[in-house]
Amino acid sequence: WLTGVQTKGGWVTQVFRDKKTGQIVGMANYMRADPANGVVEVGGVAHGPAMSRTPIATEAHYLMARHVFDDLGYRRYEWKCNNENQPSKTTAERYGFSFEGIFRQHMLSKGQNRDTAWYSIIDGEWPLVKAAFEAWLARENFDVAGQQIRRLEDIRNQISQGQIGQGQTSQGVPA
Repeated sequence: WLTGVQTKGGWVTQVFRDKKTGQIVGMANYMRADPANGVVEVGGVAHGPAMSRTPIATEAHYLMARHVFDDLGYRRYEWKCNNENQPSKTTAERYGFSFEGIFRQHMLSKGQNRDTAWYSIIDGEWPLVKAAFEAWLARENFDVAGQQIRRLEDIRNQISQGQIGQGQTSQGVPA
């Protein structure tokens, strides 16, 4: 699988390293970049056990999205997955990607029809998504055991409803 990723034309692989241990714990790729239209997809995501369901994963995907919008100035960031891959769909929604629909029989995968679920974050949504990521990643959002105090989705909802401002932690403290 990794050899296949390395030979995919146009994929730009990002490797994630745990700052504490120095170990590589996962990867993801920028794919199908279309600079003229300001669009890129994230895919080929692989998280090892040391990364799955951790702040490392959330921070890695925040940094990738921040690069897309803040550094490259792109308009659209896409996440696509097999419609049967519920963990991937849940992750996309947790990170703030909006569900756009199902491309039925989008491709063949292992000789079978694959329906593809499409998600995106667009530039107009990015300030809210970014503020939620930053509030969630703030040190104040974790207890002494390193467990989150507030869920990312809850923070995003609170910001969108004006319950906490952009640039504040989940406790309403300026970031």
